[in-house]
Amino acid sequence: MINMERRKRVMQRSIRLGHCICDPKQPCPCPLFKEKNVCSCAGERLESPTGSVRLTKLVEKAGCASKIDQAFLKKVLADLPASDDPRVLVGVPAGDDAGIYDMGNGQALVQTVDVFTPAVDDPYTFGQIAAANSVSDVYAMGGVPMTALSIVGFPVRSIPDEALFQILAGGIDKMKEAGCAIVGGHSINDAEIKAGFAVTGMIDKDRVVTNAGALPGDALILTKPLGTGIVALAAQIDRVKPESMAAAAASMTALNKTASELMVQFGAHACTDVTGFSLMGHLAEMARSSGMDVQIVWDDLPLFEGVLDYAAAGILPGAIERNKESCSDRVVTPATLPQEMVDICYDAQTSGGLLIAIEQEKAADLLKALRDRGISAAAVIGNVTAKGTGLIRLETTGKREIPAFKSIKATEPSQSSIQDVPCCADAVSTVAPSSWRGRPALASRGHPFDFAQGRLGLASPSHDAPVTAEQQGQDALATAAGPQAGSEMDQVKATFQQFLSAAGSPHGLDAYTKQATAIALSVALRCEPCLKMHLKNARQKGFTQAEVDEAAWMGISFAGSPAMVFYENVKRECEV
Repeated sequence: MINMERRKRVMQRSIRLGHCICDPKQPCPCPLFKEKNVCSCAGERLESPTGSVRLTKLVEKAGCASKIDQAFLKKVLADLPASDDPRVLVGVPAGDDAGIYDMGNGQALVQTVDVFTPAVDDPYTFGQIAAANSVSDVYAMGGVPMTALSIVGFPVRSIPDEALFQILAGGIDKMKEAGCAIVGGHSINDAEIKAGFAVTGMIDKDRVVTNAGALPGDALILTKPLGTGIVALAAQIDRVKPESMAAAAASMTALNKTASELMVQFGAHACTDVTGFSLMGHLAEMARSSGMDVQIVWDDLPLFEGVLDYAAAGILPGAIERNKESCSDRVVTPATLPQEMVDICYDAQTSGGLLIAIEQEKAADLLKALRDRGISAAAVIGNVTAKGTGLIRLETTGKREIPAFKSIKATEPSQSSIQDVPCCADAVSTVAPSSWRGRPALASRGHPFDFAQGRLGLASPSHDAPVTAEQQGQDALATAAGPQAGSEMDQVKATFQQFLSAAGSPHGLDAYTKQATAIALSVALRCEPCLKMHLKNARQKGFTQAEVDEAAWMGISFAGSPAMVFYENVKRECEV
């Protein structure tokens, strides 16, 4: 029940100030009040939504790709004062996975914190990944996690409350598996979902494994496959294969506990966990801190199912470029290695594996022990070559090739499309066939257009046969001037808009090719608003003028000189 007295009192304050007191960017009364009759400043709340939610659709960058890049961080942190406490054994300047604090009795504290956005859609799984990723820094130092504080950002009342419960439940269960007690936490109302933990562990002061101890001749072992960032992007744009997502989720939720115990047991010289800065970013830090040069064999890198196909299709996250900027100057790459293969090495990993440097004579035994304990993806990926400046040489034997591009079928339809459907989208018949009523949205599953038959494949509720032109014509005659023509017209327009969205979305053809096709068709049809919109979108996608002209000439080649005059006029107008 609304407390009208409180609402009046609070709104009077806001109106006098000229700003909503709970969101100064808004006027009073705010849009929420106008639309929903809810005054959040007076403590009134929207009802929480219900139902399922896809977390990766709610964030801009998924998983550890949401972290600030390494180059920027180093620039900002460079002039900050370091701790002069002699009990700090490993601190900020080391650039290691966690901090180490001497307790004075042969024991030391290992402390770390990690927070990021969802890399998967399921809230419970995301909570598990957030926990596994957070304790991984402790494991990378050879420590044992003891306690944790949860950190959560959540858009309250924007998505179901149940999602927050599941995120926390997943984190609690994974921390319980790690033997780590959650003793508290902190939450904020945030537009983007984030979760993570501040973790404290214990370690024998004389058995700390840092990223600075690699020695010449050491083998480099990676315990988990690469490609979580690429798989997460594929999921965000609805191009992921179920087996890829399942494998990545299983890997991200797996603790590095066993790998940590074994690397300590076998006397590893150095270790780091591979997360947001990518394999190359974390290896570059290990090589630099150790004063060594290293060699990596591309063909020996463990990869998730489908990652090569995604890379061939151009499904490569922007975090790759940020990671390149941070460390590519320390990586020597052979000219024979395709760029897509190189890019995979810079993919930001979420809850990735341990990268272990261990003497060559012990590498085979450690690898066997890892695999015997269920870490089947563990592999020797290279070696420490000699003392140096931290250079990485990426080599290839030629055994593994990037596949030819092929269409990757989406598990669910993409809602992204060529933006801003033009005015010609409203050019729908004024009579709505009754056979369209109650039909599923055209973009619901699969391809809604029958290209072989050249017609819309509108499946009826009872069978999958396309609606023929004759059937549509009969329906149109039966419903012409009917009392429901207006409402059916709205359904037809909405359905057609959905068709346009599906047709414009990348499926067999990528978004770049479809944008060029849209330009050609706009020119051929001489649709001025269509062409102006698609020229704008093409520029935003990075088209050069030569590429735009080439696409336009495809349309001109079909439509002739009137289309050429039309294109030149519109292009001139857009340039003014």
